[in-house]
Order: sequence, then structure tokens, then C-alpha cells
Amino acid sequence: MTIEDVQNRPDSRNMPINKVGIKDIRHPFVFVDKNANQQATVGTFNMSVNLAHNQKGTHMSRFVALLNEDCQELSIQGFAALLQKMTKLLEADTGYIEANFLYFINKSAPVTGVNSLLDYQIKLEGEWSPAGTAIHIEVVVPVTSLCPCSKKISDYGAHNQRSHITVNAKTNGDLYAEDIIKLVESQASSELYSLLKRPDEKYVTERAYDNPKFVEDVVRDVANALNENSQILAYTLEAENFESIHNHSAYAVIKNNKLT
Repeated sequence: MTIEDVQNRPDSRNMPINKVGIKDIRHPFVFVDKNANQQATVGTFNMSVNLAHNQKGTHMSRFVALLNEDCQELSIQGFAALLQKMTKLLEADTGYIEANFLYFINKSAPVTGVNSLLDYQIKLEGEWSPAGTAIHIEVVVPVTSLCPCSKKISDYGAHNQRSHITVNAKTNGDLYAEDIIKLVESQASSELYSLLKRPDEKYVTERAYDNPKFVEDVVRDVANALNENSQILAYTLEAENFESIHNHSAYAVIKNNKLT
């Protein structure tokens, strides 16, 4: 008995679809970083393609099959290849993939050198078309910020807090998440560490006190560093300070497209 492939029927409504596919599918893979180190993680994927005006439906099962067959290992370069293969497999003109996952870096405390893992939220976004491939890397980098005004007016100490710096960067293909993380952390009042001993805590506290920054300072300093990086073609940069003495966050955004 022949089972009809219903989605291959023609469609007479003459209406193309920009994106059709699957969302929020979780899949385990090994992420390969800049130094070829491998790290097992679980990603949440969104995968879609365009659909021509005369096609009834796309082949949904092919997205899942592609993940299971070709996504055991993933790097920045491999992500671009996966994107192109998906688009051709689905017989489409344009394809889109978004992958969200946690990435861990083993960090050494600044004084004692004790090691601990710190997690970073990574998102890879890609679009493939006959015109070329566009890849975006988004990283959420947790840091410490200390208020310059609080330091100036207080007899003792200053209020400080954890902050999230989010960078979404369009790259030329040679940029890695580790590069963005290092760039952002160098512009904060202080880095974050999962594990600190007393000498480390003293160092981190005093470093932040000696390097106070408003949310405006942080976002501008990070933007300057992004502007100087030739591997970054465009970016959206967000800084959010989770204020320790207020019930709101302080927030700033800078966008820059170097191609225009």
C-alpha cells in the first residue's frame, strides 16, 4: 500500500511562508571550543526554512533526523555547515537555526589559583541563503559592577551588584564565544568566580572598589572594545545591573552596524 505524502501536495493560495519548522527541541551534543577542547552539553534548537507559495508543507521530520544524524559534535564552523545542509535537505532557498546552550569555563581564582567552573549562556544564530551565510554569537556574561556615586558619597564602602552583559555579535566566522567573554570581563568592575577563598574575596572586592562603573560606563567601555575587534561586523550590546539597594535594574543598550 502506498501512503500519500500529503505535504507534497500543491497549494493554490499563492502565499509563501517566511519561516516554517520546529521550535524548542532539546538535543545533546559535544561543543568544540576555540582550542579544540570538547564539552558535552544539551542545546535547545529552533530550526526553520522558507516555503514556496505553491508548496503545501515542509518535511518536519527532516529537521529532527538532521539533528540526530549530523549534530553529535558542533563548533562555530560546524554550525555554518549544518545550516547549509539543512536548507538543502529541506529543498528551501533560506534556512535558519538557533541553538541555545550552557558553556562552562574553568576559572582560576585571582590569588589562590583555586579552580572552579563558571557557566555562560550561549546562543548561536544562523541564516543561510544563496547570497551567503550570516552567523551571530550571543553570550550572556555575568560580572560585578560598583557604583561610582555610592563610592563618592559614602564614608564606608559602596554598593555593588552582579550584572549581566549580553553581546549579540555578527561575525566574519573567526570569532569564538571565549573571545567575547574575555573582552567583556576585562571591562567590568570585576570578574565573577564560582569559588573564592578569603584572599581572593579580598582581591575581588578591592578591585571592584578601585574600578567603579555606572551601567553607562560598562556599556560604553565594552562597545569601544567591540568596535576595535575586526572580527565583529555588527552587534547589539545590553548591560543590566541588578541593583543591590533598589528594587529595579539599571539598563543600557548600544547597537552598531560596522557595515553601514
